[in-house]
Amino acid sequence: MSAGSKGVVSGALIGLLALGLVFSAVGVWRARQPPAPEPPFDPLAQALASGSRVLNREAPIPSMCYTKTEGASNPCWTCHTGGVGDNVMGDEALQAEYAFSDVGQTNQWTNLFTDRSAAQADLSDDEVLEYIRQDNYAPLRAALLGLPGGFKGWVPDLDLARGFDDDGFARDGSGWRAVRYKPFLGTFWPTNGSTDDVFIRLPAAFQQDAEGRPSREMYRLNLAILEAAMTVDPALTDVTQAVRRVEPVDERVGGVDLDGDGVLGSSVEQVRGLPARYVGGAAKVAVRQYFYPRGTEFLHTVRYVDPDAPTLLSARMKEVRYSRKDEEHEGLRVRGFYAEEQEKKLQGRLPVFPGNPELGLVNEFGWRLQGFIEDARGRLRVQTMEEHAFCMGCHTNLGVTVDQTFGFPRKVPGREGWRHQDLRGLPDVPQAGHAKPEVLTYFERVKGGDEFRANDELLSRFFPHGTLDETSVRRAAKGGDRDLAWLVTPSRERALALGRAYMALVREQGFTKGRDTLLAPPKNVLARVENGSTRLEDAGLIFEDGRLHLTWE
Repeated sequence: MSAGSKGVVSGALIGLLALGLVFSAVGVWRARQPPAPEPPFDPLAQALASGSRVLNREAPIPSMCYTKTEGASNPCWTCHTGGVGDNVMGDEALQAEYAFSDVGQTNQWTNLFTDRSAAQADLSDDEVLEYIRQDNYAPLRAALLGLPGGFKGWVPDLDLARGFDDDGFARDGSGWRAVRYKPFLGTFWPTNGSTDDVFIRLPAAFQQDAEGRPSREMYRLNLAILEAAMTVDPALTDVTQAVRRVEPVDERVGGVDLDGDGVLGSSVEQVRGLPARYVGGAAKVAVRQYFYPRGTEFLHTVRYVDPDAPTLLSARMKEVRYSRKDEEHEGLRVRGFYAEEQEKKLQGRLPVFPGNPELGLVNEFGWRLQGFIEDARGRLRVQTMEEHAFCMGCHTNLGVTVDQTFGFPRKVPGREGWRHQDLRGLPDVPQAGHAKPEVLTYFERVKGGDEFRANDELLSRFFPHGTLDETSVRRAAKGGDRDLAWLVTPSRERALALGRAYMALVREQGFTKGRDTLLAPPKNVLARVENGSTRLEDAGLIFEDGRLHLTWE
């Protein structure tokens, strides 16, 4: 065969190979099969595969409850305290004594004791940044809508890509509104691993006038009334004396005198006392102090800390949490639910919540909670039954909650509280009834910057030589030269390390063993609890004044 002929054959062979044809050992030409296309992502599959299995029957007990107090550190006061209104849980006694069920005495959040330093070392800073800046929220909606037969639960209907207008209303017309608030203490600070944001939506009737027509001004009025109802100072025995600064609203639209001056004004910024009812299409709905109306919805996203984002909020979400108030109970019945819960605890009965992963779980107070969390590839998926149970403890029977919620009672007053979450410019104001700024009080009582006293960066910044530097912390209070963002923002190095730590956890998919963002196993945590004294009472460190409410003005 000539060189030219060889070239022709070689060229033909190359062409055939390019077409995906191969010559088998038996001399038969066969087409190479292209790789099978990846099946569409099913965000419900993992939850369905898990079924109704709940191995940790005390999953509603959060990991923080296994903190070593050592008779000196009390992070428990933030949640376990005397309640407000019809929240008569009054669980401040849990500060003084460990009182776990037989199951709960063993700390099943074993991720707390796992060293993932090797897994974290494999992730570079660039990989972390690339990962946390990817959007996994929009794909979740598309995947849920694409499920054969549809998805029976809540499908994310807030278009975050379109954003919000200057008043915090979603531009997509969905009725969602952004809430700017002071984050709850400890775990919820960016320096401890996560950022988050909250959105609220009231039922359609609250967004309409009396004739059923959409009315932005009526919606503003109803939201202002709700804001006033949920933020009444707990120390007030006469609600007519309550005063709340709200965004400018037009009283004439709803025919309601909110500021009590006897005149219907066009731009009123105060609510004095509480009106008897909401306005417009919701005119038949009674206003109840510390209660949301039936149909109220919350969307809460938990995200990574992006050190280069002005608000620190990453594009990627660790979790998407949705809650809806499906039932509204009278005060006496609510009090009865709390009494029943206390009796259950005394009897050592384990918690049970009706529902399923697709529809979410429901507590006795009428709230339905649904959650989505990252799969091993970072895609948001429906939480399993046990992962849902994790959410129920804090949103059911805590002394500190206001109608089982945390964020909205901590809303920034007025117009500046109606925009996407941003800690910049916020002062460290005190809790209601407190003299000192809230973060300062937390540092004093906890002796650290998180429940486990494991945040070495905050310890080095504000506890030099083991002693709290009160002067430095007060720089973020009113009149100081700093703000809350300065106080609780991690360094760039720590933010990236926290991202690595959680990414390693995501790859393991071991959320039933805990979802804390920790750089290393904390020392101040108990693997097993012996019920009895925490030694805090003997040290005079029991505090019954923990409140969600804040003194802004």
